[in-house]
Amino acid sequence: MKKIVLSIIISGITLQSIAQKVTWVFSTENSHWVVNGFKNAADKSRGADVEILPRSPKQTVNGFGGCFSELGYTSLQLLTEKDRQVIMRELFAPGVGANFTICRMPVGANDFSLNWYSYDETDGDFALHNFSIAHDLNTLVPFIKSAQKYNPQLKLWASPWSPPQWMKKNKHYAAAMIPTKEMIKKYEERGIKLTGMDFSNAENGLKADQIGKEGTDMFIQDDEHFKTYAQYFGKFIDAYKQQGISIGMVMPQNEFNSAQVFPSCTWTAHGLAKFVSYLGPQMQQRGVDVFFGTVERANEKLTDTLLTSPQSAGYIKGVGFQWAGKGAIAGIHERYPNLTLYQSEQECGDGQNDWKYCRYTWDLMKHYFNSGANAYMYWNISLKEGGISHWGWRQNSLVSVDTTNRTYKFNYEYYLLKHLSHYVKAGAKLLTVNGAFNNLLAFKNPDNSIVVVVQNDAETDKVVNIKLGNKTISPLLKADSFNTFLIAGSK
Repeated sequence: MKKIVLSIIISGITLQSIAQKVTWVFSTENSHWVVNGFKNAADKSRGADVEILPRSPKQTVNGFGGCFSELGYTSLQLLTEKDRQVIMRELFAPGVGANFTICRMPVGANDFSLNWYSYDETDGDFALHNFSIAHDLNTLVPFIKSAQKYNPQLKLWASPWSPPQWMKKNKHYAAAMIPTKEMIKKYEERGIKLTGMDFSNAENGLKADQIGKEGTDMFIQDDEHFKTYAQYFGKFIDAYKQQGISIGMVMPQNEFNSAQVFPSCTWTAHGLAKFVSYLGPQMQQRGVDVFFGTVERANEKLTDTLLTSPQSAGYIKGVGFQWAGKGAIAGIHERYPNLTLYQSEQECGDGQNDWKYCRYTWDLMKHYFNSGANAYMYWNISLKEGGISHWGWRQNSLVSVDTTNRTYKFNYEYYLLKHLSHYVKAGAKLLTVNGAFNNLLAFKNPDNSIVVVVQNDAETDKVVNIKLGNKTISPLLKADSFNTFLIAGSK
């Protein structure tokens, strides 16, 4: 097999017995998480294609995680208790596997719930007398507690997909109709493919006069509803705290521009700014941060509105970006360099969990971290094979459960995420990289160790020369592989 030589310099480090201080793990389509014995394959005749600068740190990395949802929990319940414990330990136990430290959860139903519900569906209950998280005691609460068993310090943040139906102008949890066969055919005739969608068994009962629209406020815009909804958030925080679960941050609305067939609610940025003026004080009383988001559009002005409005600016501690929102994060980071920015939901695929999408996921990771993200969130932790939701969307997951044999497997994207999350610790700094080669990410941990994650996307093996002060290591990367190098810091 042909070898391609690539040189990488990491400057500013002096190490002794360097081969003994390098941990190397790689994954390919057919081999996952292989701990590789270090062997030199140096080619000192070439100059460096890239230089990594440990003394030029960028933003701090707060951590990695996924989202707790009902279908994640119920899929795992098909397995034995022993298998469930293995999975949760692998995901959450410090130093074992993925090292998840920050996770997301819904406020009420999300698109991967068993069905629609909220914590108070009593019309006109402005005193919230009927507020209850009883529904969550069967799914989300035990799911989160099973993670806390392995990481009691796990941080949680939450966002709603829809307010209670009676707080919305259309009096319905959804904002779009389930497409009929005729509608789907028209989409396809226009070249629009509903990838991963299967609406054959989906229904939401939305009528034509209840459809929401981007750029409008579906939430009822008056003092009484704003005040009650802010108190609804407060009761949510309090109720979970009574269960021994502390939630440290909330975002006011998931994908506030998107009218969806599942729980959703469109808002304008100005409408959300008004609501945050009510939400902020409720959260401050409880020591809970408020972020803006989640932002799923590339329009930076949407975020600027909340960050500059006198009604909301004083309460916003960060912003969450996902999907097309990835087009806005770099600009926001440039203008607000000290603002905490989350990649709040990884794009979810089509339920195939294939290697091609794993490679695309790597591109997403590079984009978000190079654009200023402080944390990276995967979406579905676990799903049944095929990954279909109640509302007809097939999605990827870290774990897939075979419902026939009652077995499970970790998918490609899990191992890729682990290539970063296992080694990049909370408090690490993204490092500056110079040079023509950019298919890598580099981080410096609080203990001064360096983590370099490199993809070889070629069909042939590739030699990488990594210079450490006056030392050089030169691993031979396998074709089409992801590689992580943990390089111990100097004492």
